[in-house]
Amino acid sequence: MDPKKEAIRALAREAALMPQEEMLVVGKHHKSLTIGIPRETSFQERRVALVPESVTLLVSRGHEVVVETNAGKEASFHDKDYSEAGARIVYQPKDVFTSDIIMKVAPPSLEEVKLMTGRQTLFSALQLTVQPKDSLQIMMQKKITAVAWDYIKDETGIYPVVRAMGEIAGNTSVLIAAEYLSSSNAGTGLMFGGISGVRPTEVVILGAGTVGEFAARAALGLGSSVKVFDNSIYKLRRLQNDLGTRLWTSTIQPKILMESLKHADVVIGALRSSYGRTPCVVTGEMVSHMKFGSVIVDISIDQGGCFETSRVTTHDNPIYKEYGVIHYCVPNVASRVSRTASYALSNIFAPMVLSVGDEGGVTNLVKHQSGFRHGVYLYHGTLVNEVIGEAFDLPYKDLDLLLAAL
Repeated sequence: MDPKKEAIRALAREAALMPQEEMLVVGKHHKSLTIGIPRETSFQERRVALVPESVTLLVSRGHEVVVETNAGKEASFHDKDYSEAGARIVYQPKDVFTSDIIMKVAPPSLEEVKLMTGRQTLFSALQLTVQPKDSLQIMMQKKITAVAWDYIKDETGIYPVVRAMGEIAGNTSVLIAAEYLSSSNAGTGLMFGGISGVRPTEVVILGAGTVGEFAARAALGLGSSVKVFDNSIYKLRRLQNDLGTRLWTSTIQPKILMESLKHADVVIGALRSSYGRTPCVVTGEMVSHMKFGSVIVDISIDQGGCFETSRVTTHDNPIYKEYGVIHYCVPNVASRVSRTASYALSNIFAPMVLSVGDEGGVTNLVKHQSGFRHGVYLYHGTLVNEVIGEAFDLPYKDLDLLLAAL
């Protein structure tokens, strides 16, 4: 054997026996956050963004949670519940709005925006009808990153918060209708559903989305006869497949709809519009032909309502009668069951905040998660939402292009 080659092999064997450097995984930089939970001041908003159990989770991961006194009172969570979970209770709103992340259910008021110190992250709903232009401009000046929870998508492309609130609204709409059919609420004395030998109540549902689906589930579970109208054949087919039963469905055709309304005991409006006002598909004349004492629950009232006779009511004064038909047209039905709704919100928000900390801040999460990025409408003070820009005549930029330029 060539002595030169043998020497090279000997050196190679010796090198293999030498201690080697260990290749370690480079971990993400965890960031400890201060999360503020203010008390909701919007009219009849009873939900809270984080429940005590979620506070315990966040505190155990090294985050600080600051809760304004009585923030969870309307959802039956007391200050003691939060303090025992590890939160710090404060008694002035300004002490909450200095936090790194501010978690709200309703959009912030102008007074609340003025309390922000700047360069913070705000989680709240985005409601163009109540979002004042002044508050947006102040948040832009303070370099706020604002995230609309109702626009955040999950990994499957679904809006998780909107779906959760839709499930609540669908189930609750049936319970509301049952209340106003009963004699105890001056109704006609019908039991929602049916028993052997007695004709079941007839329910008409307008819309085959999440609200319509869960309203149908609840009504069928109680034994009602259910008819569902929607102009999307895909949604109607999906509804039947999901429910596992061949319930009566139809596209929205005025003559067929009017005939169904004449026999209905309950009509639930669950139509949604992807942009603008909900289409008004039930005229006043149609309502006038409905049975005396029947009940309309217009969940679509948040976007204007799908009945011509609908007008906004409140939780304190929820109903009125038109043509002898009871109308329930309260926006934000989820606040009626605020404790359940708060748990639903918190189940989504808490993991989201943990992800912000694990990614080392909201900036990295915006870069790495497209679904979360979809909910951002202010990024470090720059407006990145086209709808808001057009609505308020404010300059805006494309967030993806903005991130690419950084």
